[in-house]
Amino acid sequence: MTDLGKKIAALMPRAQRDLAELVAIRSVADPRQYPPQECRKAARWVADAVREAGLGDARLAETPDGSHAVLAHRPPPVKGAPTVLLYCHYDVQPPLDDDAWHSPPFTLTERDGRWYGRGAADCKGNIVMHLTALRALGDDLPVGVTFVAEGSEEQGTGGLEQYVAQHPDELRADALLICDTGNAEAGTGTVTTTLRGMTNVVVTVDTLAGEIHSGMFGGPAPDALAALVQLLSTLRDPKTGATTVRGLDADGTWQGAGYDEDRFRADAGVLDGVQLTGTGTVADRLWARPAVTVLGIDCPPVVGSAAAVPPTARARVSLRIPPGTDPATAQDALTRHLTRAAPWGARVTVAPESGGAPFAAATDGPAYAALDRAMRQVYGKPMAHLGQGGSIPLCNVLAGTYPDAEIVLMGVEEPRCLIHAPNESVDPAEIQHMAWVEALFLREYAGR
Repeated sequence: MTDLGKKIAALMPRAQRDLAELVAIRSVADPRQYPPQECRKAARWVADAVREAGLGDARLAETPDGSHAVLAHRPPPVKGAPTVLLYCHYDVQPPLDDDAWHSPPFTLTERDGRWYGRGAADCKGNIVMHLTALRALGDDLPVGVTFVAEGSEEQGTGGLEQYVAQHPDELRADALLICDTGNAEAGTGTVTTTLRGMTNVVVTVDTLAGEIHSGMFGGPAPDALAALVQLLSTLRDPKTGATTVRGLDADGTWQGAGYDEDRFRADAGVLDGVQLTGTGTVADRLWARPAVTVLGIDCPPVVGSAAAVPPTARARVSLRIPPGTDPATAQDALTRHLTRAAPWGARVTVAPESGGAPFAAATDGPAYAALDRAMRQVYGKPMAHLGQGGSIPLCNVLAGTYPDAEIVLMGVEEPRCLIHAPNESVDPAEIQHMAWVEALFLREYAGR
């Protein structure tokens, strides 16, 4: 292990303390669920920590959606040295079902060699990774650094995207490290080169003026819930489960690293005997083809339901799209499909919700070469390239604002982290290794 690697290792107890303090802050950026003071507390914590780590001008900047981004900057040590943006976000998903957690979601808990807690990986683990890398380098920081921690990424309200448009010079850099993804698996240094885009809609089916008795009218009276179920079933092939939205290319292929099917089944928790849906390789289905998911349905619950024919039912439908697909085109195709597939003349209305464009990074520049060298030193093998199912709308805003900058997606997350789910966790070895990668990258990118 190099001297830099030893410094990183020596900082890991502090990294654990930092992460414990951060996880304890309930920074869910939704005032309907948690008080906004929690996000402000997290923002101040991050600003203080970044300031102590060597970026002395850390401050809070209010963004147009009311959230606060943490911004800090340290100029290049010499004229001509590059500047690197370090991105992360301090807001987290709500814990969802508290009873499903094996330990309190806002208490960092060590178990079986992992650290559990909401945000432990996504994305507070990446904040700690940045801090550890900066502390290891100390005053020997060979590049300029701009740091930004977003405060409403999980809510998707676009505060930082709008802020960048209004203040483009504040985040300008030669390489942008968007640390909100992670490795293909623990122990494999990975960069994410594509992100799927997304479009969400709410589809409502109406068949009756109001509820009617199922004994008196059931049969000829059209059941809105049954109509919705039949409508939603047309979105997938009945045999393979592949997405079949008319007007979208369903035959794309993925050119990067693959995803072993058995490992995917284990990572996703697919039950024994349940088949995977779709066609092509797992990587094709994840990163190169459209994928539809029914996120929720409004209808009478089983408990308390009456002997009545449902007159209306609705569902939220999400469509993930690969690079090369325009989100507006995808939304039009999904809306058209749902409208035309209505059974029995049922009235169907489709209301658009949030959306985001897919992203593909250019990977032939000096930042990617430097990162590959750093990952080879830490992990002992070439850097892997993967796609990502999630959407990060900020990437397209940054690409449009800074067309000459290289955008790199990386971080401490890996499939076992279960981000957004109960029992989220992080492998502390990934924090250690990726902090080492980041510190090495800053040296390599500076040409040292």
